[in-house]
Amino acid sequence: MNNHQTAAIEWRDGVIPVSTQFDDPYFSIGSGLEETRHVFLAGNDLPARLNAGFHVAELGFGTGLNMLALALMWQGDETLRFTSFEAYPMIADDIETALSAFPEAAAIADPFLSAWRDGLRRFRVKNIEVDVVVGDARKTLELWSGKADAWFLDGFSPAKNPELWSAELMAQVGEHTALGGTFATYTAAGHVRRSLSAAGFGVERVTGFGNKRHMSRGTFTATPSGQTT
Repeated sequence: MNNHQTAAIEWRDGVIPVSTQFDDPYFSIGSGLEETRHVFLAGNDLPARLNAGFHVAELGFGTGLNMLALALMWQGDETLRFTSFEAYPMIADDIETALSAFPEAAAIADPFLSAWRDGLRRFRVKNIEVDVVVGDARKTLELWSGKADAWFLDGFSPAKNPELWSAELMAQVGEHTALGGTFATYTAAGHVRRSLSAAGFGVERVTGFGNKRHMSRGTFTATPSGQTT
């Protein structure tokens, strides 16, 4: 696997980017921002938990929509941190085209897009310091020195991108989570929930977004626990 290969995409209906590597869309048109808010923000009980220095980490940066949704949510003066792990970064022009579907997010995206075009993967959007770690997360996450207060687990479908949902990688997610930290993800796949439970999270299956019946969320207890359904 080439860790620094850019994303290969095609456009569905001219507006939805679809990964040709994983045959999966980056988001659902028209509701992508609402889905992010339901799954990743509300799923991690944000903004109620946000405070100075709060650290969000993410598997699967994609278009940066989740990061922008967090920036739109955060109204405080203090700085938050956001670290995302991405094996196949999209090029800036494709990101800009994708974000045009979400005017609210696109309106604050210029600092991000400008930095991205300059090859920078560390930049600031509003009061969020962003660091995108490019490479295979199975190798880069274990080298990361940080611990997240909240995780956005947003890889492509576990059926199509199983490497990003392996038990070993979920164990690394647990290793890099602060006590009492949380995760949220759109998937309710049983093997993913079991792996996160084994990694030390209390895992629950809750109502998903739109036509997705269920999603998963949980809190890190540092002690493997059974999951509830």
